[in-house]
Amino acid sequence: MIFPDKRRRTVEIRKNHIDHKKVQKQQRRRKISVSLLLVAVLLAGGVYVRADRKIIDGVTYLKNLQAKRGTEDSKVAKKTEVKTQETKKPPKEEAEKKEEEQVKEKAEEKKPVTVAFTGDVLLSDYVLDNYSSKGLDGVVTKDLRKVIKGYDILTVNNEFPYSNRGTKAPDKQFTFRVDPSYAKTITKKIGVDVATLANNHVLDYGKDALTDTFDALKAAGIPYTGAGESREEAKGLVTVEKDGKTFGFLAASRVIPVASWDIRNSQPGVFTCYDPSELIEEIKKDREKVDYLFVSVHWGQEHVTTLRDYEQPMAHQILDAGADAVIGAHPHVLQGMEFYHGKPIFYSLGNFIFNKDIDRTVVAVATVEDESLQWKLLPVVAHGATTTLPSEEAGKKTLKYMDDLSDTVTVDDEGNLSEKQ
Repeated sequence: MIFPDKRRRTVEIRKNHIDHKKVQKQQRRRKISVSLLLVAVLLAGGVYVRADRKIIDGVTYLKNLQAKRGTEDSKVAKKTEVKTQETKKPPKEEAEKKEEEQVKEKAEEKKPVTVAFTGDVLLSDYVLDNYSSKGLDGVVTKDLRKVIKGYDILTVNNEFPYSNRGTKAPDKQFTFRVDPSYAKTITKKIGVDVATLANNHVLDYGKDALTDTFDALKAAGIPYTGAGESREEAKGLVTVEKDGKTFGFLAASRVIPVASWDIRNSQPGVFTCYDPSELIEEIKKDREKVDYLFVSVHWGQEHVTTLRDYEQPMAHQILDAGADAVIGAHPHVLQGMEFYHGKPIFYSLGNFIFNKDIDRTVVAVATVEDESLQWKLLPVVAHGATTTLPSEEAGKKTLKYMDDLSDTVTVDDEGNLSEKQ
């Protein structure tokens, strides 16, 4: 009898009862282990395989990963810093104090702009003799020069030609002419920034002398208006920029000895306003180019305080056209003032530098405050052909005199102007 191999059968039986699920799990585990081992080997070798089968440098990958983490850390740090700053806000009192200091600094940086106007200027023989012996102090004293040079813009009526050429005008009682070198050594050095030439003396020695005047003023760096080589130049606008504001200047004369002086009749010549229509058109045109516009007019009657009939209507036309002020000259004496729609008319500022003595004159000063113009008068006198500041008492008398002459203007003891109520 043959007995079966119990051991084999047992083995066979065991095989027949294997847990297949358990085996499958073990196989999967082995595969995963092998895969992980392969990845580890690849990474250790410096490369790895992406799902899209591109081979990537392992070191680069690690650097990119670090950079990304660094960026994220930086963002977190910034957010933390902002939060810290928000948390550490200065106390309310400190913030208000800082704001006040900033406002104060801005106010100090933006000082008011001042524009000043004088009466007629003539460098007469008396004045030039003083200059020869005393220098500028013999023309305008040091204390007055300090004041007028402190103005941002100083405008004068230049009532003479700068020239050594030409022929004296016939049948004229007074004729003036000054060496061109004095434009630099006197006129510029006393602080003049703009010269008006529309008057009855710039052609005293003819066209050559007037041309020399243009050259002398250009050489001295003093822009001019009211006369020119051409019509356009004669009526041309002079502009000066200061602290972001543009100031414009025009000039015309209603006093010339003969018609040939008129730029319309011959050139060079003077821009005239016997018929003010062209002047009015210029004002309307130039109004758009500047922040403030000033018009100087040579008019009226010499040595009297009364006005000619045409002066007030013309002044009103000029202001209605867009000018901010009218500055009159020619009478050689002070005349009254007027406010028209809040804008001033100075019918005559008299003389500023002229012959020997000037009993009283004024400098009209406009100060830009809060986009508007505030006006005041500076009293001035001249003794022995030297222009200077008067005594306090004499200055107050001049201001009182101007107040009495002006029906619509009040002048206080400090020279401030306001409309009479």
